[in-house]
Amino acid sequence: MKLSADQRWDLIDEIAKETVTFGKYTHTLKDAIGELTVKPLTGIPVTIAVLYAFWSIFGSFAGTLVTDGFMVKLFDGHFLPWMQSVFPGEGSWLYYILVGDPGAGNSFEAFGMLTSGLFVAIGVVLPAVFIFYLMLSLLEDVGYLPRLAVMVDTVLHKIGLHGFAIVPMILSLGCNVPGVESTRILETRKERFMMMTLLAIFIPCGAQLGIMMEVIPDTMGWVLLYLFAGYFLFGYILNKVIPGKSPEFLIDVPPYRKPVVTNIGKKLWGQMKGFFKSAIPFVLLGAGLVNVLYLTGTIGWLGNTLSPLFINWFGVPEETVGPLIAAFLRKDLAVAQLSVIEMTSYQMITAVVLVSMYFPCLATFMMMLKEGSKEMLGALATLITVVLTYGGLIHLIGILLGVT
Repeated sequence: MKLSADQRWDLIDEIAKETVTFGKYTHTLKDAIGELTVKPLTGIPVTIAVLYAFWSIFGSFAGTLVTDGFMVKLFDGHFLPWMQSVFPGEGSWLYYILVGDPGAGNSFEAFGMLTSGLFVAIGVVLPAVFIFYLMLSLLEDVGYLPRLAVMVDTVLHKIGLHGFAIVPMILSLGCNVPGVESTRILETRKERFMMMTLLAIFIPCGAQLGIMMEVIPDTMGWVLLYLFAGYFLFGYILNKVIPGKSPEFLIDVPPYRKPVVTNIGKKLWGQMKGFFKSAIPFVLLGAGLVNVLYLTGTIGWLGNTLSPLFINWFGVPEETVGPLIAAFLRKDLAVAQLSVIEMTSYQMITAVVLVSMYFPCLATFMMMLKEGSKEMLGALATLITVVLTYGGLIHLIGILLGVT
């Protein structure tokens, strides 16, 4: 017999009454700290502090320490000049695809598979993904993630989701693929569809965040503000449009525990192994494909064809067509390509937001397809509508503010 969500909860209550016994409870300091982190008055400041520390460590380690402090010097000072000098056939199409511009002074501008491709994948994305999943595994092992779910439950209920939805959101900040896969923990079909769609459109992955931190640090805050504002705005609209309901949720909040190094190491290795298998090949493939499209004139033709939409509706140069194509393979690669296009600060904000919202990367697309063809097609239809609507709205805001 198939039970509804409410009937399942009633059954759980009955089973609990029959099986659970209560003994004498001794309140400890660990319990007191645990309670403080789920009560709004004290829990909200703790949540803000944890997220701020998370972001600060992420930026300092991935951007300042590893990428700027070591990788940029290695790739721009040694690897790029060496590749430009030793690779044969300068000026040929093969040289252009694999090495890129022979006169480029840094790895971003070269845009070859073996120069920009490796720099983006190893020099920028790898440190960002490593520190993100290390901190996430630590928070999970300590026992803070369930408390974070409790703290955000009220806010997420406003858009038809509940506290469990914070797990796919956080995972998607590392990579959208496990984020989409983890939507299975949500109870109703409506919640799973909404979450999958919102993740694919509005949540940038850790690789993209690492690139943004490197190439647009001054305007990155505005990009994230637009993305998260769009997340809640269109989440509210989807909640009103899509039939169904969002039931209350029951979550086990475990006591705080000392993290186990072996557990963290296993989880971190599992995530990093997935990155080496999927992300790096897609970055290299994306750089090569975009170069081929440039050489064949396809990018130029698409730019001319779509220029009225890009210039008049979105307010960005037609050259952004190339990064949008690259975004289908890797969005971090697309953001890197945007950084060498001449634009105003607001145009750059708009362009990066468009790349973030545009068609999900190929790996995420395949995961969405795996979750169901109907859901995937519905998500893509929603995505197209949101991109056209929200992209035009961002341009309008820029016109009203006089900053385009």
